[in-house]
This record gives sequence, structure tokens and C-alpha cells, in this order.
Amino acid sequence: MLGELATAIPPPHVVFTGGDPLKRPDLLRIIRFAGALELPVAVAPSATMAVTGALARELKQAGVSAISLSVDGPAAAQHDAARGVLGCFGWTLAAAAHIRAAGIPLQVNTLVTGENVRQLEDIAALVGRTGAARWSLFFLVGVGRGRALTEADALEAERTLRWVAASASRWPFLVSTTEAPHYRRVVLQQLRAAGVPDPEIAAHPIRRTFGLRDGNGIMFIAANGDVTPPGFVPVSPGNVRSNGPLEIYRSAPLFRALRDPGRLKGRCGRCEFGDVCGGSRARAWAHGDLFGEDPLCPWVPRAMEATV
Repeated sequence: MLGELATAIPPPHVVFTGGDPLKRPDLLRIIRFAGALELPVAVAPSATMAVTGALARELKQAGVSAISLSVDGPAAAQHDAARGVLGCFGWTLAAAAHIRAAGIPLQVNTLVTGENVRQLEDIAALVGRTGAARWSLFFLVGVGRGRALTEADALEAERTLRWVAASASRWPFLVSTTEAPHYRRVVLQQLRAAGVPDPEIAAHPIRRTFGLRDGNGIMFIAANGDVTPPGFVPVSPGNVRSNGPLEIYRSAPLFRALRDPGRLKGRCGRCEFGDVCGGSRARAWAHGDLFGEDPLCPWVPRAMEATV
């Protein structure tokens, strides 16, 4: 499977996640094999006492290009409550220190919910203290265990994304979003409002993610081989034990449909920022229609203003 992925141009970034990928006894061997194929590899382990300095050095030597950890609150009380594991906050900070000491770029992931959305400024300060290279804000999709949490509403999310876009230049790390692709629309609007020339906008880092969304540049391969657009849409058009991952990604009707902006409905289907964003397909699915509009985005397209 990795051999086939390595034939793609450009080669994809491979992220080993879970559960906890550290529970695989052959993880280091797989990472070294991927490195021999010149596939960039990142790891997203669970924050446990298993993430030691020695392990971080082994991962570095194996060729890991980045490691991500989750921080869902600014202090132990909030983070441990969100994770449901007492002591997890301390393990996370210790793991972050080991990762940084090993010279591996650290990404901090934060699940944005209705419970912690007003704590993000304090979390950002903590992320800065970890020495992270990137902060990724993952906006909750209400599936699986996520149903026990509260999604931020659309206006709260919009205010948050505007704050992130306005604050990003003063933070010592890059910032990105997951399942909130309309962050790109927010950044683009702020750049235009500030009078930034089009050539500078074209060179802005946000441009590298334009159009990237579930099933379009992203796919998830489960431990049993099932392929899904992201891990939050439990609809599998194939299994890598029967068909190659590139064949599934390129040819499966589900993936082809997700790459067709003409299939999008509602506000997403008529939005002037459709080529930039396209909405979260996982959240649309969770709300009843994989191709429906993303309810987290409050933007009303110009084409619909007269009818709203």
C-alpha cells in the first residue's frame, strides 16, 4: 500500500494515527519503510507515559517529520475533563518537551467545542509555551463520541475564525483549521479588506490549502483497510486489501462526487468562495446530507442575498 502511495505525484503526506499508533510494535519499521519510499510521515500518538525521550529520539531517527499532540484546555482541569483521562494534561506537556528536545516539529491539535471556544486565547498562549510549530483547530463534528460534546454555533465559530485570522501574525507558530474550511474565506476577506495586492494574496500560505477538504486531497485508511473520505464519514467505497488506495481515491464514485463542486447543495453550492472552501463534508453528512451546506458557516452567498 505505501509503495503505491509513493508513486503519486506529488507523494502524499502520511499520518499514522489511531487510537494510539504507538501500540503497534512494528510502527518504527513501517515509518522507516515509508521513509525509504520518500513518503513524508507524521505521527499522532495518544499522550501517555509511553512518549518518552528515548522513544522521541527513535522516532526522529526513523524519519518522522512531525508529531501532533492534543491540547483541549488551558490547564489540567479543563483538558483532563475533555479527554476523560486524569493526568493526561501533564503527560501531554511532558511528551511535547520530549518531542521538541528530539528536534521533531510539534503540532498541537485543539478540538474546538462549545465548552472551550472561549478558552482559546489561553490555549494559544499555552501552545506558544510548548514551542509548537503549528496549532491546528479542529472544529467538532458531532459523530461518534463527539455527540456527547456541544458544537460551537455558526456565529461563535465565525467570531473565532476572525479572531484567529487577526491574531495569526503575532503568534510564534502557524495556524490551520480542520473541518472549518471557511477559515480560508475569512482570511481572504481580511486580506482584501486590508488592501493586500492580489500577487501577495496569491503567495499567502493560506493559498496552499484552497479547495482541500474531505475526499478532495484527503482520505482515511482504517486499520482494517477500509477507505473513507475522512474518518468522520463512515461510508467506505473500498478496501485497500482488495483495491489499491490510489485506484479507490481516483476512481471510486464517492470520491469523484466529492471532487465535483457541482454536487454541492444549499449555500455551499452557490457560494462565491466555493473553489476556496467547499464546506466540511463530514459536518454536512452528520447533519443529514454529505453534499449539503456546512451549518457551521453563516456566510450568505451573494447569489442568495436577494432571497434570504
